[in-house]
Amino acid sequence: MAPTNIALVTCSTREPRLNPSITEYVHSILAEEIARTNWPGKISIVDLAAQHLPLYNEPAIPSHLPSQDPTPHYTHAHTRAWSALVKEYDAFIFVTPQYNWSIPASLKNAIDYLFHEWTGKPAGIVTYGGRGGGKAGEHLVGILNGLRMAVAQTRVGIVVRREVMEGWVGSAGGVGEEDREGWRGAGVKEGIRGVFGELVKG
Repeated sequence: MAPTNIALVTCSTREPRLNPSITEYVHSILAEEIARTNWPGKISIVDLAAQHLPLYNEPAIPSHLPSQDPTPHYTHAHTRAWSALVKEYDAFIFVTPQYNWSIPASLKNAIDYLFHEWTGKPAGIVTYGGRGGGKAGEHLVGILNGLRMAVAQTRVGIVVRREVMEGWVGSAGGVGEEDREGWRGAGVKEGIRGVFGELVKG
């Protein structure tokens, strides 16, 4: 069955951070695509920073819990809340920066809390960084394959100028029209549309 409820996941939790701005950019393109294709589903932004997950602290192995309804079997309230939220969605697009050639610890931590809630669901990947974040994307593919998710073949890497990253950490700066225009010229928009197309075809 084709997914109709997709989570667009903001994967960095540091402050200040560029990730929410990149996620909003991806969301704007997806909104255009939904309007163009009359797709009947819904895309919602899920921010990992809002989940308040401590470093993984569940005593049970998630894959050993009942597959049909693992949520009530978790020990901690924060895990049960995270499990219930993830179960609401039937596909995911992870928007993540690259940290030292891999994904942020916040993303790996959030993924590791669960197992059955991810299994079998389609997943797309959008990375960003000074060179597009391709190494993070490669690592994330391996993790999602291990969870038996259906990972889209199309992957998107957004090259973020150093001035944007440094400006965001300071008191001014961020993503501007110049950056968006450059991404459009680099095929980012088409790539995001391609990820969406793979996810919703079922």
